[in-house]
Amino acid sequence: MANKRVSVLAESSTGRNLKFKDNHNKNIMSRSKFVEEIEKGNYDDYHIRVINKIKTPASNPDETKKDNLG
Repeated sequence: MANKRVSVLAESSTGRNLKFKDNHNKNIMSRSKFVEEIEKGNYDDYHIRVINKIKTPASNPDETKKDNLG
C-alpha cells in the first residue's frame, strides 16, 4: 500500500488533530496551515469540515484508507 500523503503528528486532549506532516515533501503544518493549503487546492484528497466553529481538515470519503487522517 502507498504511503499516506498526510499524517497526524499531534492531537489535543479532546482528539482534535493539531499538527500534520506531508509525507511527500516532509513539510510540517499546523491545523490552520493545512486548512489554508486545502483551501488553495493543494490537497485534492482532503476537504474542510467546520466542527465547533473551527475549520478542521478531513480526508475525502472513498474506498481506501491510504489518505485517512489519524
